[in-house]
Amino acid sequence: MGKPIITTPITSMKGAFSVEGYNVVITGGNRGIGRGITQAFAECGANVAILCRNVDSAKAVCEELAPFGGTYLAIKCDMGNYDEVVAAKEEIAKTFDHIDCLVNNAGIDAHLSIFDDDHLEEFNKVMNVNLNGPAACCAVFGKWMMDEGRGGSIQMISSIGGEGIGNPRINPMPSYNTSKAALNHLTRHLAILMGDYGIRVNAIAPGLTHSGLDADLPDIVADWVDNEMPMHRFGEPIEIGALCVFLASPAAVQMTGDVIRHDGGIMTLGLSF
Repeated sequence: MGKPIITTPITSMKGAFSVEGYNVVITGGNRGIGRGITQAFAECGANVAILCRNVDSAKAVCEELAPFGGTYLAIKCDMGNYDEVVAAKEEIAKTFDHIDCLVNNAGIDAHLSIFDDDHLEEFNKVMNVNLNGPAACCAVFGKWMMDEGRGGSIQMISSIGGEGIGNPRINPMPSYNTSKAALNHLTRHLAILMGDYGIRVNAIAPGLTHSGLDADLPDIVADWVDNEMPMHRFGEPIEIGALCVFLASPAAVQMTGDVIRHDGGIMTLGLSF
């Protein structure tokens, strides 16, 4: 690397929040929070490549997005398999000559205690998807971005479960919480390494958000949201998408290495999720 790439600050609000024409890769962009992120970028004029295991679902999303007028790709990929990530990059490169933004959203949850997890099979599976997957995508797509020398942004979808001590009485998901805490650290690490290339790396830590991962929550959680949570409602996937669009936009070119909560005020109550 020669002289560092210095990002250009905005000088007016014209186009400050625009991602029109951007090429964006979103893992797990076919459902849940990822679906909201995909829609947000598409509505704002970006081209989107969805990486996921269920490619038929991704193709259906691409068809739904067609009226927005961009280019949308559905690529089959298991983010926990490095070779599949490399193959996905090569497939995307047939259509996109570069990428401006990578959103590492794909993730799974689990509830077994490590004491009940035979050979830590569930623990290792979660870590492979939630941590190794984003690392692989950053290594492959991040290197592509670095080689292109255009700058850009990477967003990790973390969780408030990665903060605090991961209280097992409130949020009994040891593998999930551990993976998200590690993802936060990886975010800060990569922000330093990739800053010379004009690439910003940030994480978003959603709280209670309507997605496939909230289906198993007990009724007591809904009661607590209604009565105790500062904003008194679950977040929506499109709201996470809006924050992703902002972080990818020119308005956020001085933001990197941050873990941004999007939790309706949960963590302000001092809870250790």
